Amino acid sequence: MRKKIVAGNWKMNKTFAEGVELAREVNDYVRYKEGGEGVLVVLGTPFIHLAKVAHNITESSIMVAAQNCATEKAGAYTGEISAEMIASTGAKCVILGHSERRSYYGETSPILVKKVAQALDSKLEIIFCVGEVLEERESEKHFEVVKQQLTDGLFNLTPEQFAHVVIAYEPVWAIGTGKTATPDQAQEMHAFIRSVVAEKYGQTVADETSILYGGSCNAGNADAIFSNPDVDGGLIGGASLKAADFFEIIKARARH
Repeated sequence: MRKKIVAGNWKMNKTFAEGVELAREVNDYVRYKEGGEGVLVVLGTPFIHLAKVAHNITESSIMVAAQNCATEKAGAYTGEISAEMIASTGAKCVILGHSERRSYYGETSPILVKKVAQALDSKLEIIFCVGEVLEERESEKHFEVVKQQLTDGLFNLTPEQFAHVVIAYEPVWAIGTGKTATPDQAQEMHAFIRSVVAEKYGQTVADETSILYGGSCNAGNADAIFSNPDVDGGLIGGASLKAADFFEIIKARARH
């Protein structure tokens, strides 16, 4: 069975002390509160938090993730953080291909292919983001765009490598805007993504691939989104920055 996952992407938020405290609060919610059973929780922290947060997490159902990694293993790349460095902190996962990385920093599929390879070489799990902008949705190119992102960014992998990838669908027009894809829109795209994976790797692999929804998912709409059969969880932005709100989303995933 594929995993139920709720991943928090803190983005560029929280000082070191604030981040350590937020992670502690999430850890305690998962440990002591009822309702989140059976859900893998991912904390996507800024680089500076990784080692301390990974050390402090006591719950086996919580995984710590970086939000990005370098294309190279080591060398004269000032300011970059390698996948090997991330793994050395105790983090087990990395988020790659987020729309903000694609749009603000010009990350293309060839760049992401290198990052995926580095992550896999360092034994990191990967949350790989795909999604269309508003113009592409309105011109009905959203399926074409998402399929191309999957094909160009991931489909050079072997089935064994692909087993370490979780896909996150993020309609870019719904990130930080307060807009959300309707539950039907989310299900339609998630089912399409699963069909594209099945075309490449077969139905068994597709059925085992977790696909997350990302795009202004919060405690108020999580139940409706997670009730869809092909939505396996969420990649949560702003709503992951308060432990109580984040845990409500975790509980919503556990209910479905």
